[in-house]
Amino acid sequence: MFPFGEAKLFDESTIPKLGRAFAKQGRPVALVPLGADVHAGHIALIRAAKRLHRGVVVVVAERNHEVFAREGVDAVMIAPKLSQRTMIAVEGLEPDLSAEVTRRIQLINLVGPSDVFFGEKDFEALVRTQQAITDLRLNVKVHSVPTVRMPSGLAMSLRNASVPETDRERALALSAALLAGVHAAEGGHQAVLDATRAVLDAAGVQADYVELRGATMGQVPEEGDARLLIAATFGGVRLIDSAGVPIGVGFKNLD
Repeated sequence: MFPFGEAKLFDESTIPKLGRAFAKQGRPVALVPLGADVHAGHIALIRAAKRLHRGVVVVVAERNHEVFAREGVDAVMIAPKLSQRTMIAVEGLEPDLSAEVTRRIQLINLVGPSDVFFGEKDFEALVRTQQAITDLRLNVKVHSVPTVRMPSGLAMSLRNASVPETDRERALALSAALLAGVHAAEGGHQAVLDATRAVLDAAGVQADYVELRGATMGQVPEEGDARLLIAATFGGVRLIDSAGVPIGVGFKNLD
């Protein structure tokens, strides 16, 4: 039996034992896949998982026991090298969607959680993962956590630290452009795109894409929830961001 509140270390061969131990205690597992390091956005995912009163399992590329112990994580698994022999075919705006969605599904199958937590910063991957889970009929509930932002408005991301210092001020235009697009929502689809691109142009940012999609990455509604997505490259570092947009409604008319 594994004591709760102590982040024990597991690998691919031992993680199934954890699920069985939690099952015996009537406590399902919540999975929180992270990246190479831990920042405030990742901590927000962990805290959201803790609120469910599940056994929280974090998957991370490197150990960080101090953070995980402080946040009350129950177990840590060092991210295994997952097979790419069988891939889930996913097409979208981002070039690595198939690999990312496949990795997420493999981790879910490996850990066997009742719940899994992803951040909205990688919104397209979030939606495609949910669609894959639905289509493959996996018995796990997806929870999304809003993007955590720096005081400047830039989305919290490990990539931010790699942006050259000479480009960091221009990178702030991404969040400013999103904000402009969101506030133009009442004017409809084209007004959102025009406002977004105007901010990027003023900052001298050549976007890799500026796209407005439906809330599930489908067709944009004439009125209702949509998602504004941006990607741009600064000094060889690709940044992505997105925001929800109430098309044709706008915030002035929201109760």
